[in-house]
Amino acid sequence: MTDTQNLQERNAVWKAMRPFLIGGLSGSSATCCIQPIDMVKVRIQLQGEGTGANVTTNPLKIGTQIIAEDGVRGLYRGLSAAILRQCTYGLTRLGVFRTITDRMTPDGGTAADITFTQRLGASLCAGGIGALIGTPADAALVRMQSDATLPVDQRRGYTNAFNALFRMAKEEGLKGFFSGATPTIFRGLLINVGMLTTYDPLKKSLGDFMGGYDSQTTRFVCGALSGWAAATVSLPADFIKTRLQKMKPNPDGTVPYKGLFDCISKTVKNEGALALYQGYPTFVIRITPHIMLTWVFMDNYKAFLNSVNM
Repeated sequence: MTDTQNLQERNAVWKAMRPFLIGGLSGSSATCCIQPIDMVKVRIQLQGEGTGANVTTNPLKIGTQIIAEDGVRGLYRGLSAAILRQCTYGLTRLGVFRTITDRMTPDGGTAADITFTQRLGASLCAGGIGALIGTPADAALVRMQSDATLPVDQRRGYTNAFNALFRMAKEEGLKGFFSGATPTIFRGLLINVGMLTTYDPLKKSLGDFMGGYDSQTTRFVCGALSGWAAATVSLPADFIKTRLQKMKPNPDGTVPYKGLFDCISKTVKNEGALALYQGYPTFVIRITPHIMLTWVFMDNYKAFLNSVNM
């Protein structure tokens, strides 16, 4: 055994953990860059809920309103929960996906050389597992971001992600942790199919025109296209997920929505089918850069670890 031997060859635990570490770091890094856009997206989705009233979909106006009410820090409300979500959901889905695709990749090839069916199966498996594990942190994030839209006497006043999770467990039990679990998993499946099945093939198809399979230009452009595909197929599920996770019981103890399909039905009835795509430009602007940066960070973290034989 030589000193220059790659750590993956010397340590099976590191080899197994490596894709998960890269996935968690990549998702968290991208989240720190994108959090203000996500905050604006959530505010847009929660306007006019159940009333059909006119809503403002201009992200600049919403962003300005948030700053006027809460200062610049208001744009980063829920950042601790967002990072916790990436350390659960992001770490799991990206780690599972790369673990599966690495095993399927032919000798001397890349992840782009596996079949679409294999990529689809890997993305569904990774998305479903990651979404389930990340649901508690995701519920905490949505509640922290939506708190300022509620009347003062109805605000939960969570101070950070761990405070939110502790109070959810204390006040609601496991049910609070998994509020909106079904649409979260559904959203996770859709967004991961759009994201994970497209990036590697796009790099293979377009890389020759942009400096090579692993050039920075290829990573940014293909990451952005992957993000746009994911945003387009997953917005309706994200919209419903946000509504379910944010809801509070009515004065009589009932809840506004009984579940996924009841929420879809009432939303379409009261606000029209297009309400499911409310905030589409903002969602695309929010999801596309996040997925693009996640892929860019992933490839660069992987290249760095390779350069130091890790």
